[in-house]
Amino acid sequence: QVQLVESGGGLVQAGGSLRLSCAASGRTFSSYTMAWFRRAPGKEREFVAYIDGSGRTSENADSVKGRFTISRDNAKNTLYLQMNSLKPEDTAVYYCAVSSVRSTKQYSYAYWGQGTQVTVSS
Repeated sequence: QVQLVESGGGLVQAGGSLRLSCAASGRTFSSYTMAWFRRAPGKEREFVAYIDGSGRTSENADSVKGRFTISRDNAKNTLYLQMNSLKPEDTAVYYCAVSSVRSTKQYSYAYWGQGTQVTVSS
């Protein structure tokens, strides 16, 4: 059974940094694309970033380009999201997800974690 467990969320001031982690278990994820999505209060869940199985190809949403970096450690079956220069509008629940294809679309992702809360104060 596939399990994804996010951690690293919390409360941070604007301009600060956080690193999220997503520990995956249940299969070998090195051949799968992994991604981060987020849901802000009162909004739809949206794409943040994805990285392919090799770690060589990634894509970020325009709203986080230059501030967030997605990475993975396949030996540890762990996905990361380094978030710098955080803004209040980054406040959301952040979810990791797994797909067999490179995609920015939620429907491409079959497995999801339960999410971790990130709150950025102004």
